[in-house]
Amino acid sequence: MTKEILLNIKDLKLHYPIRGGVLFRQVATNYAVDGVSFEINKGETLGIVGESGCGKSTVAKAILRLHEPTSGQVEFEGKEIQSLSRREMRELRQDMQIIFQDPMESLNSRHTVGTILEEPFIIHGIGSRDERQKNVSELLDKVGLQQDAVNRFPHEFSGGQRQRIGIARAIALNPKLLICDEPVSALDVSIQSQILNLLVDLQRDLDLTLLFIAHDLAVVKHVSDRIAVMYLGKIVEINDAEKLYQNPVHPYTRALLSSIPVPNPEKKKKHEVLTGEVPSPINPPSGCHFHARCPHVQDKCRTVVPKLQPVSSEQKPDWLVSCHYAKDFLN
Repeated sequence: MTKEILLNIKDLKLHYPIRGGVLFRQVATNYAVDGVSFEINKGETLGIVGESGCGKSTVAKAILRLHEPTSGQVEFEGKEIQSLSRREMRELRQDMQIIFQDPMESLNSRHTVGTILEEPFIIHGIGSRDERQKNVSELLDKVGLQQDAVNRFPHEFSGGQRQRIGIARAIALNPKLLICDEPVSALDVSIQSQILNLLVDLQRDLDLTLLFIAHDLAVVKHVSDRIAVMYLGKIVEINDAEKLYQNPVHPYTRALLSSIPVPNPEKKKKHEVLTGEVPSPINPPSGCHFHARCPHVQDKCRTVVPKLQPVSSEQKPDWLVSCHYAKDFLN
């Protein structure tokens, strides 16, 4: 069965100018996203993982044009969206929605839940007042909230309940793509599983495609079909979720996975400890961005930028790694 590509990202870059001095001239550049490419098939979940500051959330904002990309292409259902007008982009945003990390910050504290959930329908001119109120009631049912929530304010709810409100707002217009920007990282562990299960159920019931961003590797494995690993503005490895965890190839991926705690205290696990600090995106290293911390670094790594490409000709073409010596790490 042929897979239908919903979102196609090609060499996406987002560089922020850093200005200073009396004349406020550009004195440096923050290379937050520096050449990211991937595809998301309709109905699947692609997870993006990496350390804080690697550019995960910036990729999400660039896709939605909340921040305008410096260069590259973002294609949604075959349509290149970078050239769309504000009006065309507003119409497209019905199909592309986002769940933010902190529900308290992303919800208007002065509005009731009913007003918050009705707002997307008002902005896009959908339905009469009675129809909008009916839609709000159905949204509350879908995310597991009581009907009396419509007259209450965000601060009256727990963190998990507020995130449910954020999810309800994101699915209000029946989007095709839902970007989840660390949706459970601000929640208690006991609540995280409830929100993750809700997202899985909604994906099944509403035929959603998810881009799931997180730094918790266990969480990403639970919900993702494929996983992309980011480091300092670049993707270093993409593979099926199960295969990535069973056989990581890039040294950074191997180090990340080795840091996952083992629930059995009697079972010993080998940890690949990284030395040094994550370099600044303002002054990234030459060659491979990871070479300064890689325990397997060689001279070529310091000067030549590795391409994101199949590990070898024998491997599946959707298993991509950005490492000059990827074959050496195959099990």
